[in-house]
Amino acid sequence: MDYQKCDIRLFAGFTTAILILGGCATQMEKKVRICPGKESVAESLSSLKVQSENAVPLRANGQCFLQYYAEDGKPKKENFPVKLWVNPPVEIYVQGDIAFDPKGVILGSNEDEFWLAARLKEVSGYWWGRWSEEGRPEKLMISPRLVLEALGAAAVGDEEGWSLSKEGAFDVLTKRESGIEVKKIYINTCDYLVRRIEYFGGDDGRAIIVMELDKYEKISENFFVPGAVRIVNRAGGNKGDSVQITLGSIKPMELTDKQRGRLFVRPEAQGLKHIYKIVDGNVVEQPK
Repeated sequence: MDYQKCDIRLFAGFTTAILILGGCATQMEKKVRICPGKESVAESLSSLKVQSENAVPLRANGQCFLQYYAEDGKPKKENFPVKLWVNPPVEIYVQGDIAFDPKGVILGSNEDEFWLAARLKEVSGYWWGRWSEEGRPEKLMISPRLVLEALGAAAVGDEEGWSLSKEGAFDVLTKRESGIEVKKIYINTCDYLVRRIEYFGGDDGRAIIVMELDKYEKISENFFVPGAVRIVNRAGGNKGDSVQITLGSIKPMELTDKQRGRLFVRPEAQGLKHIYKIVDGNVVEQPK
């Protein structure tokens, strides 16, 4: 699949749902409602902060469609059920059932660390790192930080480096560092929920990470979670690993200390062929 064309098609139309398992959604014409939006960066960021500050612990079940590139350069696909727990702003645990292995994919993070363990047809690996040494952009095929941000659970930063513009039905927040564009957030001006996030960093000026969000559900007062998330990652020369998550039965829940200790503690790398550590954005293989 040509993901660049897919991204353009999904976003330019402002039309149907962004996900179906296995490919892009069929286009359907639909009238787009345009609302006034916000008048300043401060006002726009303030609205996003209300969402993140009202985030609550939650649990959800869903389906994940993963496309990744193996060592032979060929695209591989996995379609599997997932269970997800989130304790904002930094704790997440995702468990995917691959070929009757209930922990075929484990994704997680806590205040200090993040990790991904995958037992796939063509990949057997364990990636981990410390937030303090993370670097950006991330090269993981599924990133805990990006999933947290997509779910609206991540904290929103300050106003420095941001500018606000209008594009059709969207307010667009653009982040620049040393004058270089590094991130864009597209926010629907009517419900003021994020629909697309782009990270830049490639030499050709193209977005290297694209997240598309849709089918929001209200979980609690001033906190909404997208039931459909698509993330395409081309960081570090990646050909375009992509993950599409469709969530159902999203429910707030109270997490006990015992549950947090079980879910949000980095597991040991057992039974996996390769172990990698992420240091300053670089993937470094570790001895077993």
